[in-house]
Amino acid sequence: MRKLILGLAITLDGYIEGPNGEHDWCFTDQDYGLNRFFERIDAIFIGRKSYEMAQQQDGTSIGETIPGVPACKEYVFSKTLTAVKEGAVLISGDSIVEARRIKNQPGKDIWLFGGASLYHTLMKEGLVDELWLSVHPILLGGGKPLFREQESGTRLRLLESKTYKTGLVSISYSVENN
Repeated sequence: MRKLILGLAITLDGYIEGPNGEHDWCFTDQDYGLNRFFERIDAIFIGRKSYEMAQQQDGTSIGETIPGVPACKEYVFSKTLTAVKEGAVLISGDSIVEARRIKNQPGKDIWLFGGASLYHTLMKEGLVDELWLSVHPILLGGGKPLFREQESGTRLRLLESKTYKTGLVSISYSVENN
C-alpha cells in the first residue's frame, strides 16, 4: 500500500501560516531534502484552500508552483468546489473512502500537501503514515496551527532528523496507528 505523507513547513510554535495567511517565513535558499522527497511521490492530496491558493499563483499546479515537484496526479478534496483544472481530480464525496481507495492503488507514495482540516480528518481516520516537517526557527505567535486538540494521543516513531546551518530542522516520523 502507498504511504500518505504529510510534508510541510511549520514554525517552532506549530503554525503552518501566519495570521494573514503569509508564508514569507519559509526558507527557500536551498533544497532542504525536497528533491529526495519528490523521488518518493507520484500523487498529491490537497485541500480546497491550498488548491485555491496555488491557483491564484497563475493558475498553476502544485508542481509548477513549487519548483522541482515531479509530474504528480493532484487530488483536490472539497465539498464546495464543482470543478478543478484539467488533469486534477476533484474528490467531493466521502473523503475517507476515496483516500483509502487511492492509497490502495499501485504507485509511489502520496504527498499530503495542504490543508490543516484535510490533515486532521485523514489523521483521525488513521490514514496518515508519516509526518515530514521542516521546522523553521521562528515563533510567529499566531496564525493557522497544524495540530488541533484531539480525542487521544498519537504515538510517533522517529525515522530521520537533519539540522541545517540556517537552524531549520527536518524531522520525519512514522505514525504508529493502533
